[in-house]
Amino acid sequence: MAVSDVIEEARAVFDKAGYIAHIQDQSDYEQALALMDELIEDYDRNRPLIEVLSNAIERWEASADEFAAFNRQVESMDDGVAVLRLLMDQHELTGSDLPELGSKSLVSKILKGERSLTRRHIEALSHRFGISPTLFFSRAG
Repeated sequence: MAVSDVIEEARAVFDKAGYIAHIQDQSDYEQALALMDELIEDYDRNRPLIEVLSNAIERWEASADEFAAFNRQVESMDDGVAVLRLLMDQHELTGSDLPELGSKSLVSKILKGERSLTRRHIEALSHRFGISPTLFFSRAG
């Protein structure tokens, strides 16, 4: 295929779905997410398009106003607490579902940043969920 043909076909695609490379608004973002859902059904075949689209989605989520508060919260969150929150969300757990940490009130204090995860907590959570303890430690610094 000639380079001019590739350029012409690429322009046609981006004219129809420019959000593949650059998301400009919420509507583009929603279309990008819907397309991603379709593309991952055949990941191997769609990998190049998935990579381009995922970069556009990542840039939007990093810069869009509606994600600003969330991004600030994530950046300020202790890595151990972030991992704990993720595990709780994934496994649909509440503070009372984590006897490894102690009481429900202690779990609440840990999640609020008023108390820290101890070595014992991290070991117990790592064992329970089958993950490396290193996930609970800061990658910064």
